[in-house]
Amino acid sequence: MTVVHPVGRSPWTDRALDPGARADALLAAMTLEEKIAQLGSVWHGFGVESTGDVAPMQEVFAAGQRSLETAVAHGIGHLTRVFGTRPVTAEQGRDRVVEMQRAVVEASRLAIPAIVHEECLTGFTTLGATVYPSALAWAATFDPELVERMSTAIAADMRAVGVHQGLSPVLDVVRDYRWGRVEETLGEDPYVVATLGAAYVKGLEKQGIVATLKHFAGYSASRAARNHGPVAMGPRELREVILPSFETALRLGGARSVMNSYSEIDGVPVAADPALLTGILRDEWGFEGVVVSDYWSIPFLQTMHRVAADNAEAGALALEAGIDVELPDAIAYGEGLTELVRAGRVPEELVDRAARRVLRQKAELGLLDPDWTPEASVAAGQGIDFDAPANREIARDLAERSIILLANDTGTLPLTLGAPPRRIAVIGPCADDPQAFMGCYSYPNHVLPDYPQFGIGLPADSLWTALRAELPDDSLTLETGCPIRDEDRSGFAAAIDAAAAADICIAVVGDRAGLFGRGTSGEGCDVPDLSLPGVQGELLDQLLDTGTPVVVVVVSGRPYALGAYSSAAALVQAFMPGEEGGAAIAGVLTGRINPSGKLPVQVPREPGGQPGTYLQPPLGAFSEGVSNLDPTPMFGFGHGLSYTSYVYDEFEVSSPALPTDGAVEVSVRVRNTGTRDGAEIVQLYAHDVQAEVTRPVHQLAGFARVPLAAGAAARVTFTLHADRTSYVGRDLRRVVDPGALELFAGPSVTELPCTATVDLTGPRRYVGPERVLHTPVVVSPA
Repeated sequence: MTVVHPVGRSPWTDRALDPGARADALLAAMTLEEKIAQLGSVWHGFGVESTGDVAPMQEVFAAGQRSLETAVAHGIGHLTRVFGTRPVTAEQGRDRVVEMQRAVVEASRLAIPAIVHEECLTGFTTLGATVYPSALAWAATFDPELVERMSTAIAADMRAVGVHQGLSPVLDVVRDYRWGRVEETLGEDPYVVATLGAAYVKGLEKQGIVATLKHFAGYSASRAARNHGPVAMGPRELREVILPSFETALRLGGARSVMNSYSEIDGVPVAADPALLTGILRDEWGFEGVVVSDYWSIPFLQTMHRVAADNAEAGALALEAGIDVELPDAIAYGEGLTELVRAGRVPEELVDRAARRVLRQKAELGLLDPDWTPEASVAAGQGIDFDAPANREIARDLAERSIILLANDTGTLPLTLGAPPRRIAVIGPCADDPQAFMGCYSYPNHVLPDYPQFGIGLPADSLWTALRAELPDDSLTLETGCPIRDEDRSGFAAAIDAAAAADICIAVVGDRAGLFGRGTSGEGCDVPDLSLPGVQGELLDQLLDTGTPVVVVVVSGRPYALGAYSSAAALVQAFMPGEEGGAAIAGVLTGRINPSGKLPVQVPREPGGQPGTYLQPPLGAFSEGVSNLDPTPMFGFGHGLSYTSYVYDEFEVSSPALPTDGAVEVSVRVRNTGTRDGAEIVQLYAHDVQAEVTRPVHQLAGFARVPLAAGAAARVTFTLHADRTSYVGRDLRRVVDPGALELFAGPSVTELPCTATVDLTGPRRYVGPERVLHTPVVVSPA
């Protein structure tokens, strides 16, 4: 049966009207119950047909789950994770979306379809969909164009089966590497997070999928890096470090949705904070889209934060603060909230404000059009391929560009330097496990652990499999050595014997992503220090003691302290490179791929309490005679080696003076002086010599990925606007100060061979949301 709007000639179905006018017309025709129904969602099958935890504390809420029929009686705002709750094929999920949309429009008086949302951080989170690298791996590519290609492909797959909204990207800036969700982030630099995050948003939005920025805001800055932990951060640091990535993704990316953070900042839960969700987001930045709650964050106001007496009061606080839609269900935005409005305790204007935003978005998505039908909203036919060759090509490009060569004695890597046949021992718990390449929100790690009959749901090579294909003439031996996190040393002896008898040992260690303590990385998988999980560190110590050259490959969701393994012949870092990760790492090891990845986070030397990022003022660095603890990292932000060599010179600034409302061109020549083609990530840093608040010793001001053939050179020219030097002052206003500005260029924050100083001239200037957020860059032949 085909369903059409029974009120097809109503003004809200008129495509000639703008979405706001259509929303107003529909809002005027709605009862209070119908309005509030638009502010909630329903998670059909959650807690009944699914067995594993895919959201925090879901067992607490499963008992109160509404039936679909009850939930849609007055309409519904969203449908939660039709694809991402339990395994369904593309066709089964598509048909389920049609069935549920039909139930929505048939059950309610006004026949308003629902917005269907899904997770999509490392790809569409559904069975058989391409598992792209983790967000931390995207960041290691420093390649916004490739990130946009990826999100465009993800969006096309979701749109084909009736999905309207993706709950990505994560724009939290890393503050402490011990946090479990580091793998989901784009690293520790606000400009990298902003630039690549905006690129991801563009890909979704140009395909018509609503991008959802999360987690707004402060989530990554919890005390001791504990998930949901309190955030002890002042308003100046919040505006300086945490908020710019969200602002950029809204302004330059065009995101139409924002998800609140579970955090409490200085004792105020974000879900109940109108200063953040309305004052900054809407009044300052002009955001007109929809704010959705993180799953159950509104009921958490009562159960966890304890600032509300019950769910209805929690709903009232969140609605007033500016949360428009409660996800994944409607516990706080339900009958209790309706009663508070009827009693005059909650102004109906707040309900209208939120409902209008939801309805306007539905008009933008075509859900109010007179010819909309559930069937026409999805692709027809069989054979929908969520892991098409074009997807895998993007995943492969991202994986290959994300692998980081941290250290190399130049005698061991690339393996093509040695003549086969060689005896190569491949050791470690991540060596023959393609699932180790996949992030926490990938379907194989997010849902399929509870459905072992599906395996990982798609083809993917482990590093062991890929190495055997790359090195057919060598003799390879595999030993696990130990589990990823259990303290089981029973495999040590066989692993050590294999390494001792080999010409080369490749030790593959790291993480397995999971949820809420079921993994070593991922949501709810925080760690007390930065030692490798389990007894993997002990295994490495013994492998290094054999005297065989050891190549250490770390496949992880966070940086681990590697100072104890500095005697390794080579160190390689892969931040969960996805389904094509095996071949990508193998290609780097053998030399088929010239590595070009750079660190989006630092690699510590010691595992203890020195998790600080590179954005430190002078007192954040080692101060001899002040503290005996040295926080200097083993490898700094932006670091990454190549099998060729690059030289930076001819650093030029177009003018010695930079007006506080103007711009200068900053250029540098980069030469590939080696014998191999490669790609270099050219980095521009700035330092405000004197300001009214302390400033980082170095802060990234621009970057460019520059492909260079052997012997070739390029001139990289940045247009640096004075706005990009602005900072948040003591009065919480963003200011551009006159005075000296130091500029640096080089391959990493710890290797900056080019320096210059310019003077910011003119009056002190306050800037706001209209300021320049991006540093354009042009690469030309030199």
